[in-house]
Amino acid sequence: MLKAIYPGSFDPVTYGHLDIIRRSCKIVDELVVGVLNNNAKMPLFSVEERVKMLKEVTKDLNNVAIAPFGGLLVEFARETGAALIIRGLRAITDFEYELQMSQTNHKLEPGVETMFLTTSIEYSYLSSTTVKEIAAFGGDISQFVPEVIGKELKEKMKAKRSV
Repeated sequence: MLKAIYPGSFDPVTYGHLDIIRRSCKIVDELVVGVLNNNAKMPLFSVEERVKMLKEVTKDLNNVAIAPFGGLLVEFARETGAALIIRGLRAITDFEYELQMSQTNHKLEPGVETMFLTTSIEYSYLSSTTVKEIAAFGGDISQFVPEVIGKELKEKMKAKRSV
C-alpha cells in the first residue's frame, strides 16, 4: 500500500491545490493532505479553519485524509507512515526551491521519496497569495477557488476590514 503526503499552507486552498490532490489520489492508495501550522508565517486562516475547508472540498475523495502538522515534513511523513511526498510545480522557480527541499528531506529520511507533479496549465499562474490579494480588493475569485472557499474568504476579508 502506497501512502503519500501532500503538504502545504493552503491559505486558502485553490483550484490548483485541488488539481494536485485529485490527480495524486489516483496514483496512491492513501493521500494525507498535511496542513502546515507554521508559526513563522501569519496565515489569514487558522490551521483549524484550513483543515475544515479542505475536508469540505475533498469529501468526495475516499482515499484522502486531512491532517494538521508542524515541524519537519519528514517527521510528519514518519508519523503518518508515508513513503512519498507529493509537491506541485508551477514554474522553474518552484523547481529550484522544491529540488533543494526534496534533497534535504531525502538526506534526513532516505526512506521517503519526493514526486513532483506539474500543475495543469490552467492553474500554472495561480497562488493563494494572488487569490487573497484579489479578494482583499473585492475582486471576483470564483474562477480560482471553490464556492465554499470563496464565501469563507469573503467573510474573512470583511472581518479584517471592520477591525
